[in-house]
Amino acid sequence: MGNAPHDNHEAAETVVDRVWEIRGTVQGVGFRPFVVRLAGRLGIRGWVRNDLRGVTIRALASPGVLREFADALAREAPAAARLASLREGAASERRGLAPLPAQGFVILVSELEAVARTVAVPPDLALCADCRRELATPGDRRWRYPFVNCTQCGPRYTIICDLPYDRPRTTMAAFRMCPSCQREYDLPSDRRYHAQPNACPACGPQVELHDTAGRGQAGAASAMAEAGAALRAGRIVAVKGMGGFHLMVDAANETAVAELRRRKHREEKPLAVMFPSLEALRACADPTVDEERWLASAAAPIVLVRRRIGAPLASSVAPGNPWVGALLPHAPLQVLLLEEVGRPVVATSGNLSEEPLCADNDEARSRLGGIADLFLVHNRPIARPIDDSVMRPSGEGMILLRRARGFAPAPLALPPGVAATEPLLCVGGHMKSTVAVAAGTGLVLSPHLGDLENPISVAAFRRAVELLGSLHAARFAAVVCDAHPDYASTRYAESLGLPILRVQHHLAHILACLLEHEGGPDRVLGVAWDGTGYGPDGSVWGGEFLAVDRVARTARRVAHLRPFRLPGGEAAVREPRRSALGLLRELGAGEEAGFAPLAAALGFRAAELALLNTILDRGLRAPITTSAGRLFDGVAALLGVRRISSFEGQAAMELEFAAEGAAGDAEPWPFPAVESAGRCCLELDWRPMLQRLLELRGTVAPAGLAAQFHATLARGIADVARRVGLPAVALSGGCFQNARLLELTTRELRRAGFQVLAHRELPPNDGGISAGQALGALWGMTTVSLGP
Repeated sequence: MGNAPHDNHEAAETVVDRVWEIRGTVQGVGFRPFVVRLAGRLGIRGWVRNDLRGVTIRALASPGVLREFADALAREAPAAARLASLREGAASERRGLAPLPAQGFVILVSELEAVARTVAVPPDLALCADCRRELATPGDRRWRYPFVNCTQCGPRYTIICDLPYDRPRTTMAAFRMCPSCQREYDLPSDRRYHAQPNACPACGPQVELHDTAGRGQAGAASAMAEAGAALRAGRIVAVKGMGGFHLMVDAANETAVAELRRRKHREEKPLAVMFPSLEALRACADPTVDEERWLASAAAPIVLVRRRIGAPLASSVAPGNPWVGALLPHAPLQVLLLEEVGRPVVATSGNLSEEPLCADNDEARSRLGGIADLFLVHNRPIARPIDDSVMRPSGEGMILLRRARGFAPAPLALPPGVAATEPLLCVGGHMKSTVAVAAGTGLVLSPHLGDLENPISVAAFRRAVELLGSLHAARFAAVVCDAHPDYASTRYAESLGLPILRVQHHLAHILACLLEHEGGPDRVLGVAWDGTGYGPDGSVWGGEFLAVDRVARTARRVAHLRPFRLPGGEAAVREPRRSALGLLRELGAGEEAGFAPLAAALGFRAAELALLNTILDRGLRAPITTSAGRLFDGVAALLGVRRISSFEGQAAMELEFAAEGAAGDAEPWPFPAVESAGRCCLELDWRPMLQRLLELRGTVAPAGLAAQFHATLARGIADVARRVGLPAVALSGGCFQNARLLELTTRELRRAGFQVLAHRELPPNDGGISAGQALGALWGMTTVSLGP
């Protein structure tokens, strides 16, 4: 039939009246305007409307035309749309439908009936090419307007107050469109047709520059130029974006970056850098084609790219790190600001270390007043704060480290045959917290919420749960939490007065990975390696091999790393040298003459060492662990890579970086899987490996030893997989954020003939725990058995 308009001879040929119900990400992505244009092209009479479950379409035309219409709905949908399901039926079988219009095809007012909300809330989208051209074109009425947007870009999730997604239920409700914007909004052929955030300088939000007391320093006409000048002069500016504040400073100014670190209490953790363009990035780094594609995508995440030696960036941006977390301006305000600055700027989250992101102007002045010198703000409220997403490359594709802006809260499909007949709330873990709502055949995962380490973070977590629940009008039938009794998320779940399901931490990791793979094979070996998790035996798990059988609905621990003690418990997370001491004692080095020099090399004072040895001797405040994360820490300390950490995961990260300096393929050390006495499972014994590392420590460079350590772990995982004998292996847990470990393990497993399942849509860290909890609850698989 082609793309030419169709003559609609309703009186001369048979016509049928059909209805489509479409579910998925179809609100806020230009889907209704697309339907109107498609229907106009095909000469169809009817209407389209948003409802609380997605989009409904009623169309009248010949059967052939409607077949072409249905095909085109899926084939030509806007790039940001995701059609989860498309159900068609006869209009005569649907009660209460709005009548057909007398002619043409129209958008009806959204339906607000009281039904369970399963509509997918669209994520925010980076500035599109068309709006970028308008922003840069003198004479265009949106030239240099910091809030230009259309149906293909701009804020969505962060402005939604309620569903369905229409302007009166967003934070744009306060901005009445001028006649010009209203004409665009009403014209089907315009790309701003029903663009809910549509605005211009005459009727939309405005930007201002304030000092720390909230006094205006510059209005809309000069705020951007003044902020740019302040950044060039080395001052720190808090900049309000789509989802919250960034703290910005000149990325080439060592003094300014060091001062930002001092004020923010962020000693060494890498800072993200916003580059004006890909060309500017290439002057400082060597991005691959895939990395550039992600940076310039609608999601516009932070991407770790390899830093060039001698790059014109302050060394304190990412001390000792061969990678830089790069992002491009994703909002027009940022595009204009970076043009004024003319060079890269640090763009780190607008918060104090370990606190939630600031999103409100007054809150930002209160909490960031001791950090920022100036505040570049605007008067469009942020309904739902959201941080930047972060990803890094690996040989197997991108690893999503933080799922937030651009990705969340786009829904995930539950495996075939799995459905939540009543809504379930899943509250995740304790670190890198997220929450999830399972309803029907879909799962909505919140953006990254951070660590629940202090009252202000816990309060933000509670608000996020309430907002997610209200957005979906969910009356939860039950709440799902971690098995750890002392997590803040567990205590919150207990406070709700709902039936509670507790899913073991490492099982949730594996289930999150299986969810990404449509549930995976019927039987799979799950390898869950991370820093910590509450084990059913009361010990600290973290180096686990679980046989998961989704048909029998069972999970069984079949192997684990050899246990050792952590002197001081949680203190070992901050001091990797404590893990090293625990490893040495388990190795038996405590009775040998060589122990004293090894312990001294870890930097302990004599009194400290005596106290820690006493703790280990008595087993008090020295919990037993199988943690792979703490094994990484201990090896990093023994190799002199990192003895004391300033942020979580630092030692393991730097050990991975150290291994990059090794030449050629590293040869694995012995890492035997032996029968665990009385535990009915295998124990992966790290002692021969550690003994070899200590023997070579004085003669082989740390880079070579770090590479061999990674190779040994990968070979050990494959050896356990061979012994267990299941055909597929799922890899999850924070240790598989390590690209080297993931690549080597995947290679070893594939060589041995195993199918490998890894994360791509969810983070392997605790950011995916809430999704795994949902699948565990729906499969009826919540505990891990220890027996045969």
